Amino acid sequence: MTRRGLLLTSPAAVAMAQGKIRAGVFGTEHGHLIGKLQFMLGSPDYEVAGVCEPDAELRAKRRREPLFQRLQWMSEDQLLSDKSIQMVVVESGVPEAIPYGTKVIAAGKHLHLEKPPTHLMPPFRQLIDDARRRNLLVQLGYMWRFHQGINMAMEAARNGWLGDVYMMRGTINTDLDTAQRSKLLAYKGGMMFELGCHLIDRAVDLWGRPKATRAWLRHDTRIADSLADNTLAVLEYGRSLAVIACAGRMAGQGPHRSYELIGTDGTFQIQPVEPGTSVRVMMREPRGPYQAGWQTVTIPPQPRYVGDLREFARALKANQPLKYSYDYELLLHETILRVCGELEA
Repeated sequence: MTRRGLLLTSPAAVAMAQGKIRAGVFGTEHGHLIGKLQFMLGSPDYEVAGVCEPDAELRAKRRREPLFQRLQWMSEDQLLSDKSIQMVVVESGVPEAIPYGTKVIAAGKHLHLEKPPTHLMPPFRQLIDDARRRNLLVQLGYMWRFHQGINMAMEAARNGWLGDVYMMRGTINTDLDTAQRSKLLAYKGGMMFELGCHLIDRAVDLWGRPKATRAWLRHDTRIADSLADNTLAVLEYGRSLAVIACAGRMAGQGPHRSYELIGTDGTFQIQPVEPGTSVRVMMREPRGPYQAGWQTVTIPPQPRYVGDLREFARALKANQPLKYSYDYELLLHETILRVCGELEA
C-alpha cells in the first residue's frame, strides 16, 4: 500500500471523512462518565477512540462492565501520543483532574474537564493559560449550562420581561453513602464544592462576579465524619441575590432539585430540574411569548451532557471559541473557591 493509501485509511482520516471527532477518555471514576460515553457512542459528531484508566483496580472493575467491553483500552502513552485523537474527556476524581488535564493540553489536544477540577486556583489558572497560549479548547462539565428551561428563564431576565430580577434560588441535594462522602472530606466546601457549583455557574453566567459571597458550610447529620453536608451560599450582586442550598443526605433527592428566577414582574420555577419538562412561569403582564398570570410551559426532557458535548463539537469543527470563554471559566472557578472557603471571600 502506498503512503497516500495508508493516510487515507488512518483512523484520523476515516473519522474526518465521516465528519466525526476522534475522542479519548482519560480516567473513569467520575459519576458523569457513563452518560457522556453513552451520548458520544451514539452521536454523529464523535468517534470514541479509546479509554485510559491508570488506576489498576478501577480499570479492572470498569473492564468487567458491558459498556466498557465495547471500547479500546489504551495506556496513558498510547492515548496522549495518538495524533489522530483530537480531544480528550477527563473523567477522573478531583485529585487527578488537573494532572490529567495538564497532560492533555501538553499533548496538544482539546479538553473537556469534569467539574469541579480542583480546590486550588493556581494550577487551574496555569492549565487555562497553557490552553489559551496553544489555542486549545477547554470546556468544564457543569451540567445545567444548556438546560432549555433554565436558559428560558435567563433569556426572560436579560430581555427585561421579569422586571427587576432580585433573586435566583436553587437547591441541589443528593444522598451519598459512606464511600462517596469520604472522597469529599478533603474539601472545605463539601457538598457546595461537589454539587452547589452547578448553581453557582448559573448565577455567574447571569450576573458575573459577585460583590460578596457568604456561606454556611455545616456538618449537621449524625454520620461520623466531618463532611460539610448541609450547606448554604448567598452570592450578593448590586440589586440581586443568588441563594443556593446543597445537602448530602436526602431521600428522594432527584425530584426535589429546583431552580427559580424571581423578578418584580415575573417568575420562573423549575422543579424537578431533571427531566425538567415542566416550567412554571408567572408574568404580571404579557411579555415575549408568555401571557399574563401563572402558566405551565412544556419542553422536551433535558438530558445531561448532550448540550455541552454538541457545543464542543460545533466549536471544534468550525474552529471557533466555545460559548464559555477561558476568562469565564477562571471567574467561575474563583467564585466557587470563594464560596467554599478556599479563597478569601
